[in-house]
Amino acid sequence: MITFNLSSYNPGPFILVGIPGLEQSHVWIGIPFCIIYIVAVVGNCILLYLIAVERSLHQPMFFFLFMLAMTDLILSTAVVPKTLSIFWLGAREITFPGCLTQVFFLHCSFVLDSAILMTMAFDRYVAICSPLRYTTILTPKMIIKIAVGISFRSFCIILPVVFLLTRLPFCRTRIIPHTYCEHIGVARLACADISINIWYGFCVPIMTVISDVILIAISYAIILCAVFHLPSRAARQKALGTCGSHVCVILMFYTPAFFSILAHRFGHNVPRTFHIMFANLYVVIPPALNPIVYGVKTKQIRDKVILLFSIKGIE
Repeated sequence: MITFNLSSYNPGPFILVGIPGLEQSHVWIGIPFCIIYIVAVVGNCILLYLIAVERSLHQPMFFFLFMLAMTDLILSTAVVPKTLSIFWLGAREITFPGCLTQVFFLHCSFVLDSAILMTMAFDRYVAICSPLRYTTILTPKMIIKIAVGISFRSFCIILPVVFLLTRLPFCRTRIIPHTYCEHIGVARLACADISINIWYGFCVPIMTVISDVILIAISYAIILCAVFHLPSRAARQKALGTCGSHVCVILMFYTPAFFSILAHRFGHNVPRTFHIMFANLYVVIPPALNPIVYGVKTKQIRDKVILLFSIKGIE
């Protein structure tokens, strides 16, 4: 019995199947995944570079966008390279520590993304509803406190997930019908009661994300009330324009996220192939589209991107 318990802390490698039913097409499926991932990496790196070097972008809104770009890079990088190695190299094995690392960064970046979107909604609320107090409320010291706070919150919420997995004995199959490790998918391979994993893995992170959504909705309800009380149409359009890119990113993040979560928990009639394909697209498409949305809809970033590439072209 003692040997059995100790073995749960260092089980053998897991086998990631990829996308069940589409094994023969893995090579071709990997091509668009690779292209989208490259777009995500390049787009977010350009954002990070511009925000870091351009003094005109050293504002609270762009600092939070800097955090979002970093988190998106972590989210996609935690999954896509391993997925491509499965598709193209047949490297399906992943060690237990590697699996736990992937679980942590995947779920932590998801919760942190949600928190960043909430803080960006707060930023827009202050900018529109209290513009004269914007610089006194969102001081550099306050921004650092917010960044540390939401990062620490995400870390504390997801770290128990790792310990909940390490306590489980894995004495049955170690084949995971997916392209990456995620909490409940790994827990279901255990030959023990996983009710705590199910309760914590579903309720705590999801309730945290739902609370973020509620706060975002309240912020934008107040913002809309304030905007419609502005005296001129031009002022209303300008105020709404500053929120447009953020709203697009919010919809791209939460809509597929909640669909994937609900389909995973309750959509027993949803084909596994569709669910896994959708889950893979979710971790790569929003990180690829976010820089494009901000580049197109945010004038300061659009102008800096045009200037950056025009200088490169002249050189």
